Amino acid sequence: MAAITKWPRAAGALGLLGLVGTAASVLLIGLLHVLPPSSEVSVVRRTISEYGLLEDAWVFNLGVVALALGSLAVMAALAVRQVIRPFSAASVLITLWSLCLLAVVVFPKNNWAIGPSVGGMVHRYASVVAFICLPIAAIVVGRAAKAAWPVWLGVLSLAWFGLIVGAVVLQPFTGVYWWIAIPLGAVERGLLITEVAAVAALALIRTAGSRPAVLERAVVTG
Repeated sequence: MAAITKWPRAAGALGLLGLVGTAASVLLIGLLHVLPPSSEVSVVRRTISEYGLLEDAWVFNLGVVALALGSLAVMAALAVRQVIRPFSAASVLITLWSLCLLAVVVFPKNNWAIGPSVGGMVHRYASVVAFICLPIAAIVVGRAAKAAWPVWLGVLSLAWFGLIVGAVVLQPFTGVYWWIAIPLGAVERGLLITEVAAVAALALIRTAGSRPAVLERAVVTG
């Protein structure tokens, strides 16, 4: 791998930056679960985005931005290590994940005490796109690099998301609102934890598990 030989320090620094970003996001958002007033938010029924409506929203926003920037650093590290190409399906998916995370910060969720808003709808759809893009990227990259952890974490993330989709699909038949049919807050937290772990697993991939030509074709067509 020419790139790894030529820029080992750059690849290492980018990978470390990605891990620092994921760790910072876990620490900051984790603190919101134990420090008031955010600790009063139900972790079972209320989504994580609820923290963005409180007086300490800056902690939530900083944590999400750290995750977005860390994810971009991981993508750059993978490109330098020639695990993925700079312009490929995987890089596009990780970029979309990161941009949607930033959109979640710029556009807070709907405050239902006031009513729906355009920004709240942008927040919702950006969240959906982010939650789908990252696990697919983890599966594609993990399979191409022959790394098991990103693949399994990507599959588990999609399984978490499937619970939400299932509740939405069944709502017309059950008559129960989808956000009540499941413990939405707990499911979303499980989903986010799994996806953050997937980003960290991608950061730990050092080299491609196959020849560059084969790998590039797998990533582009995957």
